[in-house]
Amino acid sequence: MAESLREIIMRDVLLNVQTPGQYIGGEFNAVAKDHATLEATFCLAFPDTYTLGMSHHGMQILYNLVNSDERFACERAFCPNPDFEAELRKRDLPLYGLETFTPLGEFDMIGFSLQYEICYSNILTMLDLSKIPLHSVDRGDEDPLIIAGGPGAQNPEVLAPFVDLFIIGDGEESLLEVMEKWSELKRVAGIDREERIARLVASFDWAYAPRFYQPEYHADGTIAAMNRTRPDVPQHIRACVITQNFDDIPIPTEPVMPNVECAHDRFAIEIMRGCPWQCRFCQSTVIKRPLRVRSVDAIVEAAKEAYEKTGYEEISILSLSSSDYPHFEELVNRLAEEFSSKRVSISVPSLRVNDQFRNLPKLVSGVRKGGLTLAPEVARDDMRDQIRKPINNDNLYEGCRKAFEEGWRRVKLYFMCGLPGERTVDLDGIVDVAERISTIGKEAIGRYIPVTASVSNFVPKPHTPYQWNGMRDREYFQWAHRYLRDRVSLRSVKVKCHTIDTSLLEGIMTRGDRRIAPVLEEAWRRGARLDAWDEHFNPALWWQVFEDLGVDMAFYSQRERPTTEILPWDHVNVKKGRDWLEKDHHRSVVQLNILASAE
Repeated sequence: MAESLREIIMRDVLLNVQTPGQYIGGEFNAVAKDHATLEATFCLAFPDTYTLGMSHHGMQILYNLVNSDERFACERAFCPNPDFEAELRKRDLPLYGLETFTPLGEFDMIGFSLQYEICYSNILTMLDLSKIPLHSVDRGDEDPLIIAGGPGAQNPEVLAPFVDLFIIGDGEESLLEVMEKWSELKRVAGIDREERIARLVASFDWAYAPRFYQPEYHADGTIAAMNRTRPDVPQHIRACVITQNFDDIPIPTEPVMPNVECAHDRFAIEIMRGCPWQCRFCQSTVIKRPLRVRSVDAIVEAAKEAYEKTGYEEISILSLSSSDYPHFEELVNRLAEEFSSKRVSISVPSLRVNDQFRNLPKLVSGVRKGGLTLAPEVARDDMRDQIRKPINNDNLYEGCRKAFEEGWRRVKLYFMCGLPGERTVDLDGIVDVAERISTIGKEAIGRYIPVTASVSNFVPKPHTPYQWNGMRDREYFQWAHRYLRDRVSLRSVKVKCHTIDTSLLEGIMTRGDRRIAPVLEEAWRRGARLDAWDEHFNPALWWQVFEDLGVDMAFYSQRERPTTEILPWDHVNVKKGRDWLEKDHHRSVVQLNILASAE
């Protein structure tokens, strides 16, 4: 079957679609195993296009982890573009794993990586193309176990009808344990699929099977309780946290090399997981605790090995806040020493603007320069206090000046609009900071530096102190975007604002409960596809479905929620817990009142 499917795809389908290289597999460093010799097979499914999925570092980590175990195989699948989807449907062909062209329905497990809520409709596309029932309760004993993890799993309720099992926390330790347990349970005679899943989740406190939990609602639509339907499953779900030395988690130095150009053409190394700061808007800093770091030696050796095995001309050191890595200066010096003569670019994203940032340009002066990417988030000190991101404009300006002198020639700044307590002067500050940095280029090297201020629309996320805050409405964002663009006076400065409709849908998907699932399914049935891509996103379709199904969008996204309310994700626990989040939320309210009184 697998070979005949490959032949059909190669002969009849690929000539009819754009960028066929993303559907043929066979990439350098890809691992193809004989399924007949294995205990279990797993397909890592990324619910977005190949060009984005192949750029995701976490996917490479899990792919390497599973394939390093001789008992298991891991393959990859991505959401096809509409032309390839249409070809598969026309010929009644299933979606398949790229390594062996095995239909997804023949794998033991399929795992979805939930990186962005706007991609949820793609999960339904991939399940349906694989001929797997959309709803968990409709699957039989021979269907794959459908699991999901990643940031989106922190509020699993919107996807509850479609996913058998959510894994909360680090995947490096949990994934292999689930594969071992599921393989063991499938060999037990006399138990059906539901009982297997129940025994699986009873074994781990970080595994959540929604079918065994039933929400109860008040008359006003808020949640009254989340009731277990059987006593042997966990009442509260905790995050799986890597307990071993972070250096012992293998770095994939032989990543799968994509067949086509992708979003990031580089080798990435995660130098640190977690963040020492506690920004109120940031979900990642909450869910990735505690802080874990790799040694400089491990990072440098991995970079050297990866360069020899891939030939990449850019190495990216990744973390939530790279310049907070405790051995940052030593690491950058070592990497510069190793790669400056090879003309390899060292990319340092996620830089915190602090004293250390002033020294970064000099540290990597001998390395080929990429763009400088910084995330001030806001521009005024009082708003920085409110969001708990204590940075300093003097450090920002001085660091940029030195970067320009050392050869950097463009800057991208990430800001947010719509934060709690935002004022007009906060929007003014975004433009002022961008123009000041561009002007520093004129002072330092004689010409204005191109600066892009990328402005996202703030979405309050689960498991943050802002989870009780409401999101601003469409009219506010429309006004704020116009205001920002009208304030720009330098041609070298551009303001790019995130699409409002996308943000509004994200606000509902990230804060919704199970009553949003029918909206998701109906929108998909009416044609919602690849909603994270502007050329495919049809917001009118979504808003019509919400209206037709009688779902109040503002109830989920714009409503301020009292801290006494049970939230859809409260049964999923995080480090420090809900009590800490509630206390910090109340502290933010005090600060908001101070900001408002100062106006």
